[in-house]
Amino acid sequence: MPKLSIVIPVKNEEEHLPKLLASIKGQLFSDYEVIVADAHSTDRTAEIARSFGARVVEGGMPGPGRNKGAVHASGEVIAFLDADVQLPSTRFLGDCLEEMGKKHLDVATCKVKPLSRRPVDRALHEAYNAFAMATEKINPHAPGFCILVRRHAHEGIGGFDEDVVFAEDHEYVQRAAKKGHRFGILRSHPIAVSVRRLDKEGRLGIALKYIFGELHMLTKGSMKEQPPFPYEMGGDATASEKTSESDET
Repeated sequence: MPKLSIVIPVKNEEEHLPKLLASIKGQLFSDYEVIVADAHSTDRTAEIARSFGARVVEGGMPGPGRNKGAVHASGEVIAFLDADVQLPSTRFLGDCLEEMGKKHLDVATCKVKPLSRRPVDRALHEAYNAFAMATEKINPHAPGFCILVRRHAHEGIGGFDEDVVFAEDHEYVQRAAKKGHRFGILRSHPIAVSVRRLDKEGRLGIALKYIFGELHMLTKGSMKEQPPFPYEMGGDATASEKTSESDET
C-alpha cells in the first residue's frame, strides 16, 4: 500500500499530461501510485497515462472526477493535481509530505508560480499567494490543481461537493477546516502551473471570475447554480495550446 495516491482529473490533456507525469516520475520520493480519472477524452490522454504506469479510471468534471479517482486511492495521503501543473523540484513530493507531517496538517496546498516569464503573470500569482496566506487561518483557499489531504479527512467530509459548480476547491478546504481538519499552506515548494487559462480567457476576465466567486461565497455561500460565465474542463483535442518555450520557466 503506497503512502501517497496522486489523483489527476483529465479531459483531452495529451499535451500537458506527459510533462506532469514526467515530473512525477523524476521524484526522489517513490512511494506513490498515480490514478488518472479520465472524462472520456477523445485524444491520446489515456494512452499516455498508461505509458507512464498510471491507472486510468472513469472521471468527470473536476469535483466529481477527483471523487471518482479517490475511490480507487489506497494511500494514506491523496494529492489532487491538475494535468497542466508540473512539480518544479525532484524533492517536491517528499518535502511536502514531510512538512505536512511536521505541521500535523490534514489538508494542505502550496504556493503557486506560473509557467511563464511574463511579469504580469508572476504578479497575478504572487497576488493570489499573498491573499491565500493572509486568509490561511480564517478562511482557507486552495487551488484544485494542488490539494494534499489525508484520506480519512477526504472521506470524513464526503469528498468534493458535486453540486458545487464553481470554486469547488475552496469550498472543499473550507468545509474540511470547519469539520476540525487542520489546514495549511506548505512553504517547501510552490507548484508550477500553466497560464493556458489566462491566455484563453484573458487576465482581466479570470480575475473578475475569481472575484465574483469569492464575493458569492462570502455573501451567499457555495455556488450551486450555473454561474454567469462558461467553464470548460481540460485541453482541446483539436487545437492544442500554442505556448512557446520562451514563455516557460
